Amino acid sequence: MDPQGKGATRSRPAPLEFHAYGHGDQWAWAIAVAVTAALRRDLLQHPRARLLVSGGKTPAPVFRALSKAPLEWNRVDVALVDERWLRPDDPDSNAHLVRECLLQEHAAEARFETLTRPGRSIEAAVADANLHARHPPGVVLLGMGNDGHVASLFPRMRDLEHALASRNPYVAVDASGCPGAVPWPRRISLTPAGLAPAHTRLLLLRGQSKRAVFERALDGRDPQEMPVRLAFTTPGAVLQVYWCP
Repeated sequence: MDPQGKGATRSRPAPLEFHAYGHGDQWAWAIAVAVTAALRRDLLQHPRARLLVSGGKTPAPVFRALSKAPLEWNRVDVALVDERWLRPDDPDSNAHLVRECLLQEHAAEARFETLTRPGRSIEAAVADANLHARHPPGVVLLGMGNDGHVASLFPRMRDLEHALASRNPYVAVDASGCPGAVPWPRRISLTPAGLAPAHTRLLLLRGQSKRAVFERALDGRDPQEMPVRLAFTTPGAVLQVYWCP
């Protein structure tokens, strides 16, 4: 894999393909084009399309590029891969990032489903998320932390085994004691069961350190040690990894 390759693609043993780009703009637009194409195919076949997106700093430029896509956004449902137990208008929430960066321009017409609502318990919020997930996602955008976490599933997290084995698309998690979760240990997260139905599965990575973490993840299969492994071990779509320095 040439990290400076512009649009270069190298296949690993299935089910994973690695796409490396030399510049952040190329990376962001390549992902936006891939997502747009997948959503457009869904809209040709179904009344609505469903897109799950992640939070954090990494996807912001992708969201800005995607917001300009000429899609029938009024037929697209946008939902979250995971969320901190915060109000959806809190600046540190993933919902806030999506509103600020994705639900702009053409994408302002999309229907957005937050995972949290004021006045609702976390149990009620999870129940609502699982109700919405009866319409399974077509496209899922994942991120990865420096500790190898994905969604809000952290290495050796309390009850991680339960979350990985759950038949529900979403679960409430307690990541107390996990450094990568500070200062928001209480969260709602997508599970492997929620990821499996998607026909398009992308993992967004930036920087040499993230690439090194992901390379380590590829050397094993245990998601308890590195939950990002569920992105390529969960049966279903081939994982498309997009990386740039």
